[in-house]
Amino acid sequence: MARNATSPGLVTQRLHLIAAFLLTAGHCAFATPCQFEAQGEGRVAGIVDARSVRLDDGREIRLTGIEATASTKEALTSLLVGRDVTLRSTDDTPDRYGRQGALLFIGDSDTSVQAMLLAQGDALVSAEITDKACATALMSSEAEARRQKKGTWADPSAIKNAESPDDILAGIGRFMVVEGKVLSVRQAGAMSYLNFGRSWTRGFAATISKRTLSAFESAGMTLKSLENRRIRIRGWVEGTTGPRIDVRLLGQVELLGANEPIGVRP
Repeated sequence: MARNATSPGLVTQRLHLIAAFLLTAGHCAFATPCQFEAQGEGRVAGIVDARSVRLDDGREIRLTGIEATASTKEALTSLLVGRDVTLRSTDDTPDRYGRQGALLFIGDSDTSVQAMLLAQGDALVSAEITDKACATALMSSEAEARRQKKGTWADPSAIKNAESPDDILAGIGRFMVVEGKVLSVRQAGAMSYLNFGRSWTRGFAATISKRTLSAFESAGMTLKSLENRRIRIRGWVEGTTGPRIDVRLLGQVELLGANEPIGVRP
């Protein structure tokens, strides 16, 4: 019986195909997060505020994915003034103030300016970026700064204790990070409440509207399952007698273990 033979040329061709596949697969597996579509380039002419810069062509750019701390504006000035940047985002539509939202990258860097600020402890993660890989990368940068007590995290009170509602209420109108144990979950009309205190009127609570609830359900999580769990909430503090944070985005909530520097987002 004659044996099937494979020509050396065909073997080489197959090896080249396999190598190309492995290179492509490796690139996909280790792709740098937050590399959204480029939405333009420019040189930073000045810093407008702690979250906005102005390019030399007059465009105003708002840094997405972060909230400012006391040191953000100074850090931005040091990092960006006079530097060439690339803007990356999923959408270049300006906001109502005419600002274009984007992640900024200096020169050919694969690391966003936002990630740099977070790693230095000069910013806090907001929850507006919904791309899972990018959001996770930003949270990891923040967690590393928190672990090393850099920047804002050098202050022990940077994370508020949900059992101290007066401390949280003192920061009304500010973006805060709060940790604590959910004692109960209640619903009143179209609003659900994650209660961290036994007093519903004075204790800290996170509010979740019915329209936001679907995001938790899509992630396979019921609010009731959060009872007796330690969680981290981030957002803008509001309220009168008792402090509240309104949860509008899934990423504002992290599930915590006993010693986790970074929580698990639903």
